[in-house]
Amino acid sequence: MPPSIDVVIVAYGRYELTDSCLRHLRGQSVEHRVIVVDNGSTDDTRARLASEWPEVHVESFDRNRGFAEACNRGVAAGSGEIVVLLNNDVDVRPDFLERLVAPLESDPAIGSVAALMLQPGERFIDSAGLVADAVLACFPRLQGQEVGLARSERPVLLGPAGTAAAYRRSAWEQVGGLDEAIFAYMEDFELAVRLRAAGWKTILASDAVGVHLGSATHGHRSAWQRRHGGFGRGYMLRRYGLLRGHSAPRALATESVVVLADLLVSRDLAALRGRVSGWRAGGSAPRRAQPPHEAVDRSIGFRDSLAMRRGVYGRRAA
Repeated sequence: MPPSIDVVIVAYGRYELTDSCLRHLRGQSVEHRVIVVDNGSTDDTRARLASEWPEVHVESFDRNRGFAEACNRGVAAGSGEIVVLLNNDVDVRPDFLERLVAPLESDPAIGSVAALMLQPGERFIDSAGLVADAVLACFPRLQGQEVGLARSERPVLLGPAGTAAAYRRSAWEQVGGLDEAIFAYMEDFELAVRLRAAGWKTILASDAVGVHLGSATHGHRSAWQRRHGGFGRGYMLRRYGLLRGHSAPRALATESVVVLADLLVSRDLAALRGRVSGWRAGGSAPRRAQPPHEAVDRSIGFRDSLAMRRGVYGRRAA
């Protein structure tokens, strides 16, 4: 008997995106249950879901509670053996779910599966999971590369991006799901780190393909985005002890360069303030274990890491 599948989608306005996502899921080749979490939308998303998608289970918040809390709420509302997180701004191919969950059926040691997300036009990769450098800086894997490179072994896959990811429910529950201290950005990466540290394997299903349309809800490089991105980074630095030990000089140098560059470009201290807030929040909880050596791509040098950050900052809103 095939495993049961819960697909959890978080919606925050932009109903047309959610509607498109649901229409693509309707034609999937395997059975599944869809759970949409309305994360405090101020438009008619909730009413239209009720009237146009009665078969979809809807959970609702009266205000935006952040991606992590919304996802956790959706996962808790289901009971499927496999949990699929899917952004509402993603359109998937008809065999997407079948391809995405296949590795979890074949190997019980796999706890998560990354999907291949393409940019609109389907010529270039949006992400093929996530990658971490030696100081646990996070990057969308193979972003901007041609689709033909999707099966490349480098850079090393750490885990799936929350844009489209499958998780074994037992693995998800073992590590506690997404960390709700992180309101937005890096929560999927932090979960990937914990899963690998707990001994779960991960894999890329390069034949599970979707197109990430990009909603740009909060604005590309807005102060809000940079502050919350900075929070996630500061939180990681504290909880994983990245400013101690042999990695501390590089981590400190990297963050100094990034914050200074952000100040020069944006003319504000949003990135720094976010990191300070994240650092403080991370101090109220016990330190977490770092992932195993093979989960981190240590071939990414200091200059490479900075160049990859510039690539992320320089891309169009997505």
